[in-house]
Amino acid sequence: MSRLPVAVAVACLACLIALPAAAQDGGDRREGYYYPPVTSEELFARKLTRTQPNANRAVRVAFVVEVTKAQLEAPETPRFSVFAKGGQAEHMIIVALDDEVFRTLFRARAVLAQLTSNARGTAFFRQNGIQAIATWFDMAKILGFEDIVISDGHSWSHRIILSSGS
Repeated sequence: MSRLPVAVAVACLACLIALPAAAQDGGDRREGYYYPPVTSEELFARKLTRTQPNANRAVRVAFVVEVTKAQLEAPETPRFSVFAKGGQAEHMIIVALDDEVFRTLFRARAVLAQLTSNARGTAFFRQNGIQAIATWFDMAKILGFEDIVISDGHSWSHRIILSSGS
């Protein structure tokens, strides 16, 4: 009978030791599930326009649905997937679906540059006169995303933190 309290004490001690590590984790349940651990990070801080659309969860989810729909309607098989996660769909994730498209961060940046070209064609960018300078990162910020994680889905992930800027 005396073994049960010792076992409970050991279990409680183990929980107390693990608690600080869990608190420091930051709660990123996406890391290790949707993409490998983040290996690099950058800050994007810029504000281009005072006009903001009604950026909420529904807008971000609809945006991702439209991107996915366009990819699936194209004649080529999609090479990467874009999706939103988080309670308010505030985290954009872009993961390669093959071993070549994001083999390096440089290739991933090239894809982001292509996505920028598409974003510049939107009515919102044209109406606000930012189509010549705005990027995919600007669009994500305007839509209310807090960050973008881009990954090869195998060995690396890169996080872009979207700051409110000045």
